[in-house]
Amino acid sequence: MSTSGEHGYPDTGHTRTHLPGGDPYGGAPRRTPRSSSRSLITVVGVVVLLIAAIAFANRDNSPSPNTPAKSPNQPAAAPTAASGHTPVPTKQNGIPTHFPHTKQGAESAAANYAVALVSADILKPARRSEIVKEVFVADQQAALTDKFNKAYSKQFLSNIGLDQNGDSAAGNTYVSRTAPLGTKPTAYSASAATVEVWCTGVFGTAGEDSTNPVTSDWFTMTLELRWENDDWKAAGFSQKDGPAPIPGDGKASSADQMAKAVEEYGGFTYAR
Repeated sequence: MSTSGEHGYPDTGHTRTHLPGGDPYGGAPRRTPRSSSRSLITVVGVVVLLIAAIAFANRDNSPSPNTPAKSPNQPAAAPTAASGHTPVPTKQNGIPTHFPHTKQGAESAAANYAVALVSADILKPARRSEIVKEVFVADQQAALTDKFNKAYSKQFLSNIGLDQNGDSAAGNTYVSRTAPLGTKPTAYSASAATVEVWCTGVFGTAGEDSTNPVTSDWFTMTLELRWENDDWKAAGFSQKDGPAPIPGDGKASSADQMAKAVEEYGGFTYAR
C-alpha cells in the first residue's frame, strides 16, 4: 500500500511514524494540524500512527468457501445497515479473534483492529507485543514490534506526559479511545481484503494540571487484511484525516468527568 498522497511521502515501502520534530526515517516532516488549538496529545494520539506499506500477494477473486447462507430474517448487508451476523465468540488479550471468513468478517476485524491500534494500551510496552501478536500477520510481527518500540520510546512517552511504562502521572488519566462509525471494503477475495474504517475518538490527558486536555478527532483508517490461520489479520494500515462534521457547541466536561468516563464505560466488540 502506497504511503504517498495525503501523507506526502514517497512510496518507499517502509513503515513510517510521525513524531514531534519530524520523521525519524528521513521523510517529510509531520503534517500541520488543522487548527492551532489542537493539542500535542491529539497530534501524537491520532496522527502518530505507524503507516504500513506492505503489499499483498496471491490475491484472487474466488468467493469465500465458508460464506454462510442468509436466514429469512437476516437483513441484507449494506453500508448503512448491520449484516446481522453474530459477533465473534472469543477474545485473546482483550482483542476479538476468529472472525468469519466472509466480507463482513473482514469488516468486523478491521473495525476492532482500528480500536486496538489507537488505544492507550499500544503505548504500554507490556501490552504492545500482545496487540501486535493478535492484530498482525505472523511474518510482519517482529518488524512491527521493533518499529513500535522505537517509535514509542522512553523519550517519546515522556514528551506526552507518560512514564516508561506508558502510565500517566498521579492525578492524571491518559485517554485514547476510538469508536468506529462505519466500514467500507474496497477490495475482497477469499485470501485478502482492504477495508476502510471511519472513526472518531477522544485523545489527551485528563487532569487538573494537564496541559494536553482531552479533545476529539475524526479520521479514516485503511487496513489491509490477510486470511491466515483461520482468521483475518492485518498486514498493513494507514490513516488520514476526516471526514469530520462541523464541531458542535456542547459544553466540555471537566477533567474529572472525562477520567471517570474512561474508567466506568467499557468498550465494544464491533461486528459488521
